[in-house]
Amino acid sequence: MRAARVVVRSEMRMFVSLLLWVARRSHGTGGGRAFGYARGQGAMMFGLAFVCVVETLTMSVLLRDFPVVHGVVLVLDVYAILFVVALHAANVVRPHVLEPEVLRVRRAVHVDLRIPLERIASVRRELRCVRERADGELDVDMGAQTSVTLELSEPVDHLTFLGRRREVRLVRFHADDADVLVHELGQAIRPARSVPSPLPDQPGRAVPATAPPVAAGSRRPRCGR
Repeated sequence: MRAARVVVRSEMRMFVSLLLWVARRSHGTGGGRAFGYARGQGAMMFGLAFVCVVETLTMSVLLRDFPVVHGVVLVLDVYAILFVVALHAANVVRPHVLEPEVLRVRRAVHVDLRIPLERIASVRRELRCVRERADGELDVDMGAQTSVTLELSEPVDHLTFLGRRREVRLVRFHADDADVLVHELGQAIRPARSVPSPLPDQPGRAVPATAPPVAAGSRRPRCGR
């Protein structure tokens, strides 16, 4: 029953996201800077929705002499189309959000991980294909790829889709503007600190904290299926 409630709640959130998308609004981005991640998936999602439409029309022709079966299949096909579009809408209206003290890493209605900036030890631009999941690692991928890697100084709790709690120390996720996000996040986690001058008549100087590694990925990895 719990799993059924979780599935129903997530699907309701997806259809709410569809309404937000139609209204050209976003969710949970107030007070922070949003970074999208759905750009590369848009064509594929709409292609899948088109396939569902073709299937709906085809089944309508094949089942025209069976009105009861046709009615049931039509409802399921229309729901499938709405589901695909709503999933894309959830990816669009629920972007990653960089807030003054927290980074929210999200994917549709299924992942919403809040990472305090003080726990981020390093951030780097890194194109990776998602492989087997390791303990203490979380991959929030799009199209089986991630483009940003975070290493944490302390673990954060991540709730899985069904509510199981995991501690993660390494987070990988995808962002459309990964270079901009890495730069902005790097600036946020290493504010300049004032260092007293060793000479009494010399003013103190601002020294930035140790810069996290930023690897510029120039090639797109080939992810095998």
